Amino acid sequence: MPSPSSPLLPDERLAAGAARLATRYAGHFAPATVLGLLADSYTLLAEQARIRTHLVVLAERLTADRLDALAHTQGLTSGPTRVLFVCSHNAGRSQMAAALLAHRAGERVTVSSAGTHPAGEVAPHIAQALTETGVDLADAYPRPLTEEVVQAADIVITMGCGDACPAMPGRRYLDWPVADPDGAPIAVVRDIRDAIDARITELLTQLTP
Repeated sequence: MPSPSSPLLPDERLAAGAARLATRYAGHFAPATVLGLLADSYTLLAEQARIRTHLVVLAERLTADRLDALAHTQGLTSGPTRVLFVCSHNAGRSQMAAALLAHRAGERVTVSSAGTHPAGEVAPHIAQALTETGVDLADAYPRPLTEEVVQAADIVITMGCGDACPAMPGRRYLDWPVADPDGAPIAVVRDIRDAIDARITELLTQLTP
């Protein structure tokens, strides 16, 4: 394992996370693979970050998601249907959709979300609208769209990201034309939330008995 001063680490505080992830994924991925993804995750998040207080922690979380997706793609692990929601900023629609599906489906579906141009944080009014329905967004953060997560998805649901949304063969693609809640009053955000939830209900009937 490289030392904390390794040029592969853009922040020396990542060394502890690299060690944890290398141990967690031992037997699946080499430490160098883990290190490279962690450094890349940090860089991707740093590009959008307004506040860097939690950047090291978020980079480790994002790397774990990418490694889980990579393991699934390579047949190293198995699991339920994987659904990926994508919008432009991953601060509104895709966050609401992912949170609602995860809340409703539990372990029956693996859910993720990402943005083609992720924002610095999840909009507060989005979190408020979901909290009102018993869905917690406390740990949510905008995630950049990465190749590993797209490749691992069985279903990719796009929400207003246009030509920037991913297109890979072998995936089922759905486009949900839902209004953008960015800057909208809370009453409108609630309507958008309910419209997404109705689509989630329909999707669940197709995914599970």
